[in-house]
Amino acid sequence: MSHQAPPAVATPPAPGPGQRDGRTAQRPLALRVLARPDVGVFLGAVAVYVFFLVAAPPVREAGAMANILYQSSTIGIMALPVALLMIGGEFDLSAGVAVVSSALTASMLSYQLTLNVWMGVIVALVVSLAIGAFNGLMVVKTGLPSFLVTLGTFLILQGVNLAVTKLVTGNVATDDISNMDGFDQVRSVFASSFHIGGVEVKITIVWWLVFAAIATWVLLRTKYGNWIFAVGGNKESARAVGVPVTFTKISLFMLVGFGAWFVGMHQLFSFNTVQSGEGVGQELIYISAAVIGGCLLTGGAGSAIGPVFGAFMFGMVQQGIVYAGWNPDWFKAFLGVMLLGAVLINLWVQRTATRR
Repeated sequence: MSHQAPPAVATPPAPGPGQRDGRTAQRPLALRVLARPDVGVFLGAVAVYVFFLVAAPPVREAGAMANILYQSSTIGIMALPVALLMIGGEFDLSAGVAVVSSALTASMLSYQLTLNVWMGVIVALVVSLAIGAFNGLMVVKTGLPSFLVTLGTFLILQGVNLAVTKLVTGNVATDDISNMDGFDQVRSVFASSFHIGGVEVKITIVWWLVFAAIATWVLLRTKYGNWIFAVGGNKESARAVGVPVTFTKISLFMLVGFGAWFVGMHQLFSFNTVQSGEGVGQELIYISAAVIGGCLLTGGAGSAIGPVFGAFMFGMVQQGIVYAGWNPDWFKAFLGVMLLGAVLINLWVQRTATRR
């Protein structure tokens, strides 16, 4: 009885000297660098900085740069949690008015009830986290797009801010709390400044960089960071492999609430009072800084460093126009150009990085 020989299996030839197996070949270093989501915005920030160095000579002074960094920090502190939320696949259109809601809560509670301002600050934190938790629960439990849910929250907060402030204070602004107990202590945390070489530096710049470092570490070095990328990429697949999707999304909305509280406290203790109608439109600034920073609108990609450069570009343009002596009405036009340019640059970077 004859045995039939097994069919021959064709194997690819071994790579010759100097050749690399295509299955293990690495992309060139330049392409790997371009694949990073924050490279495009870094190049854009350098370009904007150089442009205003030429167009607005006062920008070269240390004091001017301190002002630019301060403006950037007030945007960047909020842009960081907004960026994390976008990486997780969601939006928050109520972020701008939530900042004002937090400040109003702390101010009116402290003044009207004659409490130590620390009590108002703590209650404001609880309120801000509750707003974030409400947004997250609504998105997770109803399955509605976060765009619609947070748009509803935006309108609710906008109306409540105005109505409650008029009802309690009889005006559209809160009362001056600078003489309240604990004011100086709280101000030292949220709105103080210090000097470096004779240049005044706002404390928010330090907080901005600290928060950026923490967010970067969380995204790149922790399990929670992996969860954020996973739920933003495909929440059903993430749930299938054990990622706590509900917890992750709700906590991300609560992080936005924390950012709104922090910026709200800065505004309150910088100016001692709050206008109840402010904050409208700021949510678009925060989202734009995140998008310019390389966060995809579809979620699942981005970084914490990119929004830092995005916020710097906003601060640079905002103050650069003033130092150049131009009409400040052009500010929004510059922002629109920056946003469109950043989207196109990010698209080019992605296509370049994935091209073999």
